[in-house]
Amino acid sequence: MENINRLFVPSKQDYAKGKRPNVKCILCSVVNHDPEVESLDVYNTKHFVVSVNLFPYNPGHLIIFPKRHIETMEKFVTEEIIELHDLQIKSIKVLNNCYQAQGYNVGYNLGKASGASIDHLHLHIVPRYQREVGFIDVIGNARIIVEDPKDTVKRLTEEFKKQ
Repeated sequence: MENINRLFVPSKQDYAKGKRPNVKCILCSVVNHDPEVESLDVYNTKHFVVSVNLFPYNPGHLIIFPKRHIETMEKFVTEEIIELHDLQIKSIKVLNNCYQAQGYNVGYNLGKASGASIDHLHLHIVPRYQREVGFIDVIGNARIIVEDPKDTVKRLTEEFKKQ
């Protein structure tokens, strides 16, 4: 029973309603190693951070974000676009090795109407599986997870080192 608290991911509702660390930008704080925010990064490049999502939709849910604060895709320079594309491919390869997903959602939430809760541009890579949503997800406003995000960090950090 000691692991009972790890069966559910905390609801993102409080976060979406504004209950967050008192920092100007949470992703810039991750880049700057601010102790006010939890860092779940698994890989860094010259321009980007690859991180496990604090509120994962599924195990292995990654976000990739630029180290510099930008809010729109138009602000990327060519070097960043190429690096980001390479990171998407590498990230999916790593996730395939660790999770054997049956598919992926890859994309941005651009603007508040799309569900974006962070202004700092970030790309989601979400592993997907057949029949993954259960009744408790729908009626209980909870997500059952099979892996603690901190365990995901350890697992993916090791796999990125192999690439």
